[in-house]
Amino acid sequence: MDLLVDVNILLAVALNEPEKIRIVELTTGVRLAAPEVMPFEIGNALSAMMKRQRITHEQAQNIFSILNAIPLMLKRVNIEQAIKLSSQFNIYASDAYYLETAQRLHVPLLTLDQQMKSVGRKLNINLIEI
Repeated sequence: MDLLVDVNILLAVALNEPEKIRIVELTTGVRLAAPEVMPFEIGNALSAMMKRQRITHEQAQNIFSILNAIPLMLKRVNIEQAIKLSSQFNIYASDAYYLETAQRLHVPLLTLDQQMKSVGRKLNINLIEI
């Protein structure tokens, strides 16, 4: 089974967040997929954490190395459809990329983002709960 993961799922694992154990359980033996923008999302998240002085540059490099080692199938995003979802649900395009991809590919979505879960339910996307 394929499972689409959000950037916050990967970061929770790399940062040893409390959800890490459950995420590892849910993703073991599963092919993981993500929108093709995932590397950029990781870069944005890491730079935001550095800006807020939550992590250092060296820690960001280490986290990126950890995340880069996770095998992910990067999937094309239908930007036009994502923009429609963004407008329809008043969400950021970056969130719409995950929702559009999960909906189009008919794969479950694993995210910690409550707003994305709410919109996912409205779109009848299969959400994996942690």
